[in-house]
Amino acid sequence: MALSWRYLWSRPLAAALNVLLLSLGLASITFLLLLSLQLDKAFDKDLAGIDAVVGAKGSPMQLILCGVFHIDVPTGNVPLTAVQALAANPLVASVIPLSLGDSFQGFRIVGSSQAYVSHYGATLSQGALWRAPMEVVLGAAVAKRLGLQVGNTFVGSHGLGAGGHLHEADPYTVVGILQPSGTVIDRLIVTDTASTWKVHEDHHAVHDDHDEDHAAEEKAREVTLALVQYQTPLAAMSFPRWVNTTTALQAASPALEITRLLSMLGLGTDVLRAFAGVLLLTAGLSVFIALLNAVRERRADLALLRMLGAPPRKIAALLLGEALWLGVMSALIGIAGGQALALLIGWMLQLDNTLLIGAWAWPTELLWVPALACLVSLAAAIVPTVGAYRVSVLDLLQGR
Repeated sequence: MALSWRYLWSRPLAAALNVLLLSLGLASITFLLLLSLQLDKAFDKDLAGIDAVVGAKGSPMQLILCGVFHIDVPTGNVPLTAVQALAANPLVASVIPLSLGDSFQGFRIVGSSQAYVSHYGATLSQGALWRAPMEVVLGAAVAKRLGLQVGNTFVGSHGLGAGGHLHEADPYTVVGILQPSGTVIDRLIVTDTASTWKVHEDHHAVHDDHDEDHAAEEKAREVTLALVQYQTPLAAMSFPRWVNTTTALQAASPALEITRLLSMLGLGTDVLRAFAGVLLLTAGLSVFIALLNAVRERRADLALLRMLGAPPRKIAALLLGEALWLGVMSALIGIAGGQALALLIGWMLQLDNTLLIGAWAWPTELLWVPALACLVSLAAAIVPTVGAYRVSVLDLLQGR
């Protein structure tokens, strides 16, 4: 293998070009593999136990992206009484209401019940869950990014982006921090639903400059949406249709909408896969031509090796060794490049605040990348290797 390494870099420009072409193709495949696996993982974890999302009428996909993944804006608010009525439906096992609308430094503040934390199996690393309004629990990613600790206070801003009105009269107090769970709750600030009502009712009280009728407020209170779990899988056939046709609400199926989303993303990933395939094919042809030329240029060396007693299989092994070196180097560079691209995109788009994309990941499926690299290199080396194996010493010495 040492001699193969020296032979490989005896033509450094050609070797570097082959490594570059192979690495680009493998980096593209690595990135697509990481993207697909991390999205599937995020979807599976975040959608677990959620059979339907019920909210204001509008785009069903927007309702899913907002209510489950928290990467879109709400379609509107719905009456709390209408959501509570859903729990009385015999097809429904549980209903978890969510109230959205505020954020803190890019992280969403979600008003809900403690059932929302339990739904994702999140456990506390510090402190406790809230016991009163204006107490919050931080997801692991929020606490890490913002450096907040139990006992700290902060002021939320209106809206889900930067620049909203600050609710300075109603500061939140951190009472707990969750362990990392690998779900969407890691990137959320969770509080009691009453906290969101208090903040916005106090805000309107200041600006409207008159006393509110608290009894009327109770009836008029709203939430953003509700996460619904069915009592039986058969409910998927009738519950959404019942909600969409007999109520002022909208029911969206996460499984259906995510399938639609992935089908829309499929065209882009297909183009990237085709691009990666073209790069690998080009790299394979380049390796083939380089090794074929190497056999012709090294006829004198091959003749000397044969005269010194090297059997044909060792001559063939030299070329296969060069191909393997190319495959191994390209695989290492390609995997590192794909990981770096995923990190870069995650950092540029701030995807760590939404989906789990951009983190270092080493799934077992990445083992296909070095296997593919070696396969392409060895396939390109077959014809030159067979030619070197079959050539006779006499032909080499006569320069044929």
